[in-house]
Amino acid sequence: MADETRMPSGPSRLFVLAGTLACFLLGAIALYSSGVGLIDPKLHRAGGFALALIAAIAVARTRREETGPISGRPAMLHLVLDVALLGFGLWAIWSFLSVQAQMEVALYDVTRADAWPAIAGLVVFLELCRRLWGWGLFGVGAFGVAYLLWGQDLPGIMAHTGFSLKEVAEALWYNTNKGVFGSITNIVLSTVFIFIIFGVLLEGTGAGDTLLRFAFLVTRRTRGGPAHAAILASSMFGTMSGSTVANIVGTGTFTIPMIKRRGFSPSFSAGIEATASSGGQIMPPIMGAAALVMADLTGVGYLNIIVAALLPALFYYFSLFCSVAVEARRQGIEVRPLAIDDRITNVDLINSALFIGPILTVIGSLVAGTSTSAAGFNAVVVLLVLSVINPQVRSDPMRIWRSFRKGAQSGATLLIAIAAIGILVGSLDSTGLGLKLADVISTVRGESLMSALFVAMVGALVLGMGMPTLPAYLIIILVMGPAIQALGVSMLTAHMFVFYYGVASSLTPPVAIAAYAAAPIAGANPLMTALMSFRLGMAKFIIPFIFAFYPTILIIEEFSLLPFLWIVARTCFFIWLFSSALSGFDRRRLTVAEIIVRFAAAFATLAINPAIHVPAILVGLALIAYDIRAGRTAPAKTAASL
Repeated sequence: MADETRMPSGPSRLFVLAGTLACFLLGAIALYSSGVGLIDPKLHRAGGFALALIAAIAVARTRREETGPISGRPAMLHLVLDVALLGFGLWAIWSFLSVQAQMEVALYDVTRADAWPAIAGLVVFLELCRRLWGWGLFGVGAFGVAYLLWGQDLPGIMAHTGFSLKEVAEALWYNTNKGVFGSITNIVLSTVFIFIIFGVLLEGTGAGDTLLRFAFLVTRRTRGGPAHAAILASSMFGTMSGSTVANIVGTGTFTIPMIKRRGFSPSFSAGIEATASSGGQIMPPIMGAAALVMADLTGVGYLNIIVAALLPALFYYFSLFCSVAVEARRQGIEVRPLAIDDRITNVDLINSALFIGPILTVIGSLVAGTSTSAAGFNAVVVLLVLSVINPQVRSDPMRIWRSFRKGAQSGATLLIAIAAIGILVGSLDSTGLGLKLADVISTVRGESLMSALFVAMVGALVLGMGMPTLPAYLIIILVMGPAIQALGVSMLTAHMFVFYYGVASSLTPPVAIAAYAAAPIAGANPLMTALMSFRLGMAKFIIPFIFAFYPTILIIEEFSLLPFLWIVARTCFFIWLFSSALSGFDRRRLTVAEIIVRFAAAFATLAINPAIHVPAILVGLALIAYDIRAGRTAPAKTAASL
C-alpha cells in the first residue's frame, strides 16, 4: 500500500495486493458515482466500508512492518488478528445489508442475534481507528459506545434512560441516518472522496511544484521572501491537499530551508510554515474536505460556503504576512534577488494550466449549477487531460496511477475515522447529550455572548486537539454546534466558528501536530516551534469572534455595503496593530507601554460601540505616526519598510 519500492513477501504481500485492489475499486466507485450515475446508498456505504476495511488493514500492517521486521510467534499473532479483523468486519457489513434488505420489504425489528455482528463491527472499526489515527479518535468512538451502554449510571444531566444491546446495535450500526452507515458516511463517499483524489492528483501531476515557483515570483520583492512565499504557496496547496501535515511535507521541505537561509530562526521558519499550512484548510475554493461536508450539513450551497469563507481566510493570511514583515524588520533582513533556480521558466508557464484549469473548472461547474461531486469529477477529467503537458508525466505516466492509489488510500483511511465519528453521532442523537450541553453553556453564559463563545472556543480546541481537520470539525460541531446556535448565532456562522477552531487545534500546544510535523524539517525544538506557531497563528483564534459579532464579513450573512467596508477596514487595522504588538516591534523596538497601548487599541477597534472604536482608531493612527517619525531616526536597518 505504501509507496515503498520493495514489495513485502509472505502474507504481507497478499495484504498489500488486496489493499491495492481495494483502493483501485474505491477510486473507480468514486469516479463513477460522482460523474456517471448514482449507486444505491445502502450498497454504496456497505461496499465503501468493505473496501476501506481491506485497504485499512493493509495500510496498518505496512506501517507496523516499517518499524522493523516481525517474525516468529509475534508475526503469527499479528496475522491471526488481521485475518480476524477482516473476517468479523465483513461479517458485520454483510449483516447490515441483510437487515436493510429485510427492512425494505417489511417492518423488521433488530433482534439480539443481529446485535452480535453489529458489536463485532464496532469493535473492528474502532481497533482500525486506533491503529491508523491513534488513541484520540478511538476514544471518541469508544465513548459513544460506552455512553450508550452505561450512561444511565452517570449522575446529573449526563444520565439517560438506558439502552439494551440490540438498541445500541440499531442506533450505531443499522441506522442509515446516524451511526457508522449514516449521512456523514454518505457525504464522504458521494462528495468528499472525489475531491481527495483530485487533491492528490494535483500534487502528483506537478501542479504543486509550479505553484511554489509562482509564489516565489510574486513575493520576490518582499523582505520575508521565502517566508512570504511559503504563506502564499501553502494557502493554495493546502486548499487542494486537504491535510495540514501533507501540506507541510509538500511545501515545507522546500520552503523551510530557504526561510532559514534568509536569516530567520529555525523555530520561526518551521512555525510560519506550520501556521500557513494549517490555514490552507480555510482557504477557498476547496478548503480541504470539511467545507464539502459543511455544505451538506448546513444546507447552504457549496458556492456560498466558498464566498462566506473567503474574507476571513484573507484576513488570516494578511496577519501572517504582517507577522513575517515585522519579524524581517526586527532582524534587519533585506530584499534579495531570486536565485536562478527559483525563476519562472517556459515549462512553469505551461504547467500553470495544471493548477489554474482544474480550479476554474470547479468554480465554473458550481456557477453553472452542477452538483459539488460532479464539479469534482469534471476537475479530475480536466486535470488528467492537461497532465500530458508536463514532461515529467509524459516520461513517467505511472505517477498518475500512484497518485490515484494514494488518493484512494487517503479516502479509505478517512472512512475509518468517519466510522468513529458516526458512532459519536449516533450516541449523541440517541441520548440528546448535545442539547444538554447546549443548555449548560446557555446557563454559564448569563447575558454575555462573548463569554459563551469563549467557553465554546475552549471546548472546541480541547475536542479538536490531535485530530485531522474533518474529524475535528465534525466532533466539535456535533458537541458544540447546538450550544452556539442557541446563543442566537446563525447556523452557517456557528459552523464556520467551530470549523476555525477545528483547524486552529492543530496549532494549539501541547498537541500541536502541525508544529511537530514542521519542526524536524527545520531542525528546531518541537515545543519552541509549537509556541511560535501558536503566536503566529493567534489571528485564527480571534477572527471567528469577529464574524460571530459581525456576520456581514461572511458576505452572504446580513450583508450591507457600508457596514461591510467599515468592519473590513477596522479588521485590517486591528491585524496590523495586533501583529506589531505581539512581536514588540514595528519600525523600531516598542516599549512595554507602547505594546500594552497597541493591544488595547487593537481590541477596542473591534468594539461594536462607535464611542469606543472611533477613539481607538485615532489612538492607533497616532501610535503608527509616532512610530514612523521615531523610526526615521533609528538605525537604517530598522527604518526600511516592506
